[in-house]
Parts: sequence; C-alpha cells; structure tokens
Amino acid sequence: MARIFITGSADGLGQMAAQLLVQQGHTVILHARNPSRARQAMEAVPGAQTVLQADLSSISQTIQLAKEVNQLGHVDAVIHNAAVGYREPKRIATVDGLPQVFAVNSLAPYILTCLIQRPPRLIYLSSGLHRQANGGLDDLEWKKTRWDGFKAYSDSKLHDVILAFAAARKWKDVYANALEPGWVATKMGGPSAPDSLEDAPKTQVWLAVSNDPGALVTGKYFYHLRQSPVNPLAKDQQVQESFLQQCEKLSGIAFPS
Repeated sequence: MARIFITGSADGLGQMAAQLLVQQGHTVILHARNPSRARQAMEAVPGAQTVLQADLSSISQTIQLAKEVNQLGHVDAVIHNAAVGYREPKRIATVDGLPQVFAVNSLAPYILTCLIQRPPRLIYLSSGLHRQANGGLDDLEWKKTRWDGFKAYSDSKLHDVILAFAAARKWKDVYANALEPGWVATKMGGPSAPDSLEDAPKTQVWLAVSNDPGALVTGKYFYHLRQSPVNPLAKDQQVQESFLQQCEKLSGIAFPS
C-alpha cells in the first residue's frame, strides 16, 4: 500500500481522489487552506491519516507545508490537485504581490515539487484549456499585460504540464505526469459541465498507485486513463528552463538537480 499526499483535498476532485485511495487501503495525507476546510476534509475522508493546513497563495506557508509533509515521512506520490479558477474579474494579489491564479496553480506546485522529499510518482492536474495557452512566460506576474482571468487560468494549467515534463526530464527515477480530468460539475466547473464526474478522479488515482504498465510512464499527458495530445510548448526544453528559472527567481527556491 502507498502513502499519497493530495493538495486541495477538502472538496472537489481532490476529495474524491482521496476517498478512492482510502477505499483501496492506501494511506492519504490531506491538505486544506484553513482550519474550517481542514475539518471539512477529515469529515469527508475519515480514513485519512491527517490533514495539513496551508494557504498555497503564500510562499512562506507553502514552504512550511512541504516541511510538514517531510516530517510525516516519505510519501510514494504527490497529487498536485489544488487550484483556483478562471472567474477572477481582476488581478487579485497575494501576500507576496503575485496574481493568485499563478501563485496557487503554478508556483505552489513548483515549490512543493522542489521541497518535498522526492517521491516515486508526481501527478499534476491540468486542463484541456492548456492547449489554448502560450504560457505567458514574458509576464507571469501580469504587471505589463491587461488582466484576463481565463487566459491566466489557461496559462497556469500549461505551467503544470511544463513542470511535470521538466521533472520527468530531470529526474529519471520519478514517474512525473500531467492529466486533465475533464470539464466536470465541480465548484470550479459549474453545474452544466458535460463530462463524467465519476470518472474525473480516476486517472490521478491510477497514476499514483497502479502498477499497470500504462501508468508506469513519465513525461506523458492523460485524459481518462489514456494518453492525450498536449500543447507542444510543454515539451520544449527552453520553455521548461525559462519557467523553472522564473519560478526560482520569484520563490527563491532552485529546482533540485
């Protein structure tokens, strides 16, 4: 049985993935951004080992979260699930002065990837919208560009794939992959979303624990247990290096070699 840490597991797809993993007998560490959400997480997934609290829009809290995960002992997989959506009508600045969408969706996974003791498997939740993105690497902080919440979200989901593929390229002892769960009726997706909510958490669970040969790959992009087309920018090594360098500059944390 495996030990899995899941960010953003107080509700939605993170919670659903946690429930599936606990049902399968695995040990799950939950994450929530505040005490009330933490209680909600444990109530929904009573078989979980524990829940850790951190606001991923804060660099310092994200760093502390990584330390707390490491203090609990080595994990076999991390599912980077936490995200904020695309309906922000203006640039919301975090305590560090960064756009909230970028801080939570892009920079927090980077920091946790760098600082959590390297697990054998890394899973990053993206979106089909990543195919429409160009990454916005010339203005990650949205200081020069007029705010567009939809584009900021799409770019952040491309960042997640870039990060997954960079980790796969640099760390040959890790299975690092990204996926899209589909447009499903979560709080973010809305009630009219057309895809199967039941199927939405299955791919990340499969990538985290399965010994199926299809899951034991790296640097791939999935949709419903199958490899799926990906934005070619995610495979570009120069793009990957640019993203990692800018995340290092913003966070003060270098990507481990």
